[in-house]
Amino acid sequence: MEDEAEPGHRLDLVLTVVMALAAVGTAWAGFESTKWGGVQANAYAEAGAVRAEAGRAANRAGQQRIRDAVNFTSWLEALNQDLLAGKITRPSGDYTPTPGTLSGFLYERFRPGFEPVIKAWVATKPLVNPNAPATPFDLDAYQLPDEDRAADLNAQADALAHEAQSANQRGDNYVLTAVIFALVLFFAGVAGRARVARTRFALAGLAVVALVAAIVTLATFPVEI
Repeated sequence: MEDEAEPGHRLDLVLTVVMALAAVGTAWAGFESTKWGGVQANAYAEAGAVRAEAGRAANRAGQQRIRDAVNFTSWLEALNQDLLAGKITRPSGDYTPTPGTLSGFLYERFRPGFEPVIKAWVATKPLVNPNAPATPFDLDAYQLPDEDRAADLNAQADALAHEAQSANQRGDNYVLTAVIFALVLFFAGVAGRARVARTRFALAGLAVVALVAAIVTLATFPVEI
């Protein structure tokens, strides 16, 4: 009788160990899923803040571009009037503002970052060269710091959003592993109550296989502490 009962006792011991490991695995998977959920939320929040700052920088750049365009148009119109009035000579590769003229007055009020672009555009001789850029805004030299900052911030926001998506996937992976551990507990629990020995061993085998698969899978996941 003792020999017949021995396999059953050993199986009960195995099932107890399996259920204990599955319970620990479930708790760990749930903990990691929560931690990665926090990483996801923080990354999305930071991405939103960075993207908002990018929007503000883009708005400033747009406003600066409009001001530059208005100032350039006003200067070009004043330059034409001064040319017609004989107050200045036609620019031919360079330009020096003439004191006492409207065009000179407007030129000296270009923002510091825009004046070199105007000089580079005048150097292309747009009044006589048909291949010259139509406006200074077509030159590579025309740069707006806020526009570059907006592009950099948007790239940062995209990277943070990608990080959040990765964290979300990792959290989902841990949840799936917790489901597998739950199946282990289910198979082990049913095996412990089964009356037929063959059924008990079959369910116990399923529980052990599922447990090993879950533990191996869990070991491949990144850990967030």
